[in-house]
Amino acid sequence: MNLILLSNGDYRLINPITYRSPRYGKTIIAKPGIYDGATGASDILSESWVIHDQICRDPFFTDNTEITAWMASTILSDILKEEGRWFRCYTWRWATFFFGCKKARENSWY
Repeated sequence: MNLILLSNGDYRLINPITYRSPRYGKTIIAKPGIYDGATGASDILSESWVIHDQICRDPFFTDNTEITAWMASTILSDILKEEGRWFRCYTWRWATFFFGCKKARENSWY
């Protein structure tokens, strides 16, 4: 597996993850390193947290298009849905929209 869940709840990404959003038709690349995931969500091993953390660090697609707060939370939700995490895809969309990704909010809420 490309992700290791650390004892403190952080994730270690071994190799880069390239995610192409079907919804937006654009790409995000998460670089290897440590990601903090989401508070209260360390019980699942999901690439969605790493992609969302990458967006929060640098809220731009690879073509330098800005990622808004809504886009960031929707991308997280889309990945969770792809993984079959139906309940979390809805609850975490709203939680991350209202409380997460401050840099994406600086781009815009929507």
